[in-house]
Amino acid sequence: MPQVHRSVSLADDRLIRELVELVTKLELDCRDFVVFGSGPLLAHGLRTHLRDVDVVARGAVWQRVQDCGAPAVGDLNGAPMALFCDGLIQFSPGWISPEWDADQLIDNAEMIEGLPFARLADVLRYKQALDRPKDRADIAALNRWLNPGASPAAPGLISEPGAG
Repeated sequence: MPQVHRSVSLADDRLIRELVELVTKLELDCRDFVVFGSGPLLAHGLRTHLRDVDVVARGAVWQRVQDCGAPAVGDLNGAPMALFCDGLIQFSPGWISPEWDADQLIDNAEMIEGLPFARLADVLRYKQALDRPKDRADIAALNRWLNPGASPAAPGLISEPGAG
């Protein structure tokens, strides 16, 4: 897999800064959550900013954010959520369906600048499963990144914001 090719720090993104502040304030253990959705694309330099941040949490982290955040229900699966930053940071104990093992996603996370991010192969699988129009540019960029020999084009940088 190619190296992370960011020219700026993750902390340059306002929502990532908000997430870091939240992790510090609530004393969240990075071993018990993972940033999913489009967050990993930003972490790998495939996106320039985020519209929102999706986080899968378990155990004490899930309990803590559930106690402190605004309660909500996921659009895709009806799962409980805890919202922060006017709903722009979204924690959930699972991912879009029971076929996604939250523990496996969290345990396989890669640490980038001190935050755990989902593996890009998992992000691609998720975006392909939903195949929403807003995911198509991400799917193309992820395919180029994960399969560089399949296309002579370098990974594209996605500048338009997208939800997880």
